[in-house]
Amino acid sequence: MACLNASASAARRAPSSWPTFTFRHRARRLDTFSESISSSTSDSSTASRTASSVKSSCCAGNHSPSFSIESSASRFFLVFIFFIFFLSFFVFIFFFSFFCFLSFVVAIVAIVAEFSSTSPVGSTPLVPWSPRATRIDGIRFSAHSASAPSNAPLSACAVVKSAARAPRARPHAARRATTMAMKPNADASVDTDAPAMRVSRRALATKTVTLAAALAAMPADRRARALELGGSSIDSSFWEQVELPLEPGVILLDIAFTTSDPNHGFLLGTRQTVLETKDGGKTWDARDLSSLLDDDVNYRFNSVSFTGNEGWIIGKPAVLLHTTDGGVNWERVGLSPRLPGAPVLITAVKDNGTAEMVTDEGAIYFTSDAARNWKAAVEETVSATLNRTVSSGITGASYYTGTFSNIARNDKGEYLGLSSRGNFYMSWAPGQAYWQPHNRTSARRVQSMGWRPDGGIWELTRGGGIFFSEQTGMPEEDSEFVEGKIGSRGFGLLDLGYSPSGKTFWTVGGSGSVFYSNDQGRTWKRDRGTDDVAANLYTVKFQGENQGFILGNDGVLLRYTGSKN
Repeated sequence: MACLNASASAARRAPSSWPTFTFRHRARRLDTFSESISSSTSDSSTASRTASSVKSSCCAGNHSPSFSIESSASRFFLVFIFFIFFLSFFVFIFFFSFFCFLSFVVAIVAIVAEFSSTSPVGSTPLVPWSPRATRIDGIRFSAHSASAPSNAPLSACAVVKSAARAPRARPHAARRATTMAMKPNADASVDTDAPAMRVSRRALATKTVTLAAALAAMPADRRARALELGGSSIDSSFWEQVELPLEPGVILLDIAFTTSDPNHGFLLGTRQTVLETKDGGKTWDARDLSSLLDDDVNYRFNSVSFTGNEGWIIGKPAVLLHTTDGGVNWERVGLSPRLPGAPVLITAVKDNGTAEMVTDEGAIYFTSDAARNWKAAVEETVSATLNRTVSSGITGASYYTGTFSNIARNDKGEYLGLSSRGNFYMSWAPGQAYWQPHNRTSARRVQSMGWRPDGGIWELTRGGGIFFSEQTGMPEEDSEFVEGKIGSRGFGLLDLGYSPSGKTFWTVGGSGSVFYSNDQGRTWKRDRGTDDVAANLYTVKFQGENQGFILGNDGVLLRYTGSKN
């Protein structure tokens, strides 16, 4: 009986104590047994047998619990819901991260491709060679070689020039559009088919009266220039913009005139651009030299130089052109890819076939017989020199595999080479077997450097700084440089030029920046008339006191006209 009572009590408590299990069928059996006992108390044998049966069944362990079908299904359903939720969450996170990473990679590749395609200097290994050559002196070079980095403009911010004003008539070229300062070869287009803006009669009358009053207040010469059809679009007192038969996106790289005729010159640029002028640079015509070039190759002409009627043009990939009749006829001199570095500078020393050529890895070559023979002036390239002199103390020079981003030559035949990193520079003078490294202690990287007319050195640093050496000759320390007072407003300065007399200095940079100095660089003034030039200006060169040019991207050419005030 005690066993029966315990079993009955356990059966009644089971639903509340174990929600997962049930003993309902056991409880029903016990209740039936109790009713049977109360209804037939006289039948003791039957009760005893029944009780014995229940006792044996209870004690034998036949009351093992079983799972509830309803509770198991609910738990399975909840587990399934949570599984689907977490699976969806992780799939979303995976695909979101994948697309973010893919977008980042595509952006990086696009940026690298953009800057590498606009680099003014390249890394194609070249070496002087001619089918007529009988002797080429050797030159030792490092086993390492590296591509030249892009020489991007260093404006403090990307400045977009707006094409708010109506474009002028351009009979020889497509209209130029907006230009971004951080992208020197950014191609932009103007929708010339856009509908004209509607202007009310009152607004038109107001603008007409305002324009008439402004023209009446101008001096006669400026009023004539403003009304001149197809004239300059800038309001500079020193420069005018020259129309060129070029497509947008061409970067102008060098300009030179024959010394026998100062009005006859050539202008070079990317996309195998060669232009010729015979009126001092007022008008230019395209010169087709494609018969001398390889098919399906986009050449980049880097440098041109003349002495008398003899001239030279070099470019990338390996190309060297030579003329002896002032550019009427040109011939191509072969260049072989046996030495590292791309030719970036050519100088016509004399008009008897004498010239000097320099590559971006510091290889210097002389020829005195119109490129029939070449002689190496240095015994090794810049990379080999710096890696050989590891203990020289030059910051960033150990295991150097870069190139020169800027090379300048003076009238004495001395060279300055600026490292592509801008943290040190090297010099070479005739008779030296190696380039001589020069350290810099300043943290400001140098963007460009060159020679002053008095033999001193100038430096343009990133961020718009300008420095001059205190003494003539090569300075030994950074403390020998003095900073000039120039309000560049953070726009990067890219080049400095001067008149042959050395009285006036000019420096140019990003977003049409032009500055001039009348005290040899001590103080500077900004030419605000060029602020409307939608281009970065890379080069400024003077051939005479009143003949100078500024070269920029997007086919921009400015011609010096002298002071108009």
